[in-house]
Amino acid sequence: MLQLYIAIWRVSGGRQLILIVLSVAIAALAALPLKFQQEIVNTLTDGAATINTLFLLGAGMSAAILLSLALKWVMGLRSGILGEDIIRLLRQRLYTQTTRCVTDPNAIQTGTLTTAISAEAEELGKFAGSAYSEPVVQIGTLISVIGFIASTQPGLGTIALAMIAPQVALVLFTQGRINTLVANRVRILRQATNQISSAEANALEQTVLDEFDHIYETRRRMFIWKLSTKFLLSTINGAGTVSVLMLGGWLVLQGRTDVGTVVAATLGLSRLQAPTAFLIAFYRQVSANRVKFELLRDILPGPKNIE
Repeated sequence: MLQLYIAIWRVSGGRQLILIVLSVAIAALAALPLKFQQEIVNTLTDGAATINTLFLLGAGMSAAILLSLALKWVMGLRSGILGEDIIRLLRQRLYTQTTRCVTDPNAIQTGTLTTAISAEAEELGKFAGSAYSEPVVQIGTLISVIGFIASTQPGLGTIALAMIAPQVALVLFTQGRINTLVANRVRILRQATNQISSAEANALEQTVLDEFDHIYETRRRMFIWKLSTKFLLSTINGAGTVSVLMLGGWLVLQGRTDVGTVVAATLGLSRLQAPTAFLIAFYRQVSANRVKFELLRDILPGPKNIE
């Protein structure tokens, strides 16, 4: 995984740095709308609300949301363009370095090259465009929101933090098995395309069809692992939401917190689910793209370098 990130940084370090700065700014704004929500609810329940106060809080919340959305738009545009640039670079390197060695008896076969240039390079390039910025945004959002909840009510913050640990452990446990299936699927697909493009394609028809069946079975097993993991993660999130409501309600009845804090904590918990889900999906994507990066690197003649 480290080699993958080093390769990405070598070809796009400066642009990645700009994306990281934008990511930090977006993460810093993540908890601000929750603070405005807390103030609005408490102002209304305390009976001290005025129209001016309500509209000022609403305007502040709107400004925070709009600024965050604008920064996300800029980051999305820059990361998308960067990803396309890396896709083009990968295709250029794969094509030029392999076609120069067509006389080599171990040269890459046409089917493998076609699959690598068309599909594998595109997936890896898209990932590379946001390889640094997206995890910074999501991790920063988690820190920002959990920090806000913990600062207002430590008990609720503890529940929010406790939701994340089992999800991380679960994903680490299942992803290794999924990575093996990803690598197998890519290898089988390359082999099938090589046979389709060979002179003996008709004679190898049954072999190719059997490999299609193998690809189907591999994907089926991947779906089982992914959906089972998603089910368990959703169960953990649901249990966390119920726990926050129960503990928060008890604290309100005991006079140890206010309704606004519970509402903000509940909304914050829902805000945690999106970055947590993204980071889990991102980790899966990193793992899968590490496998694809190694497979692409292995098909190149000479020094294994696609940076």
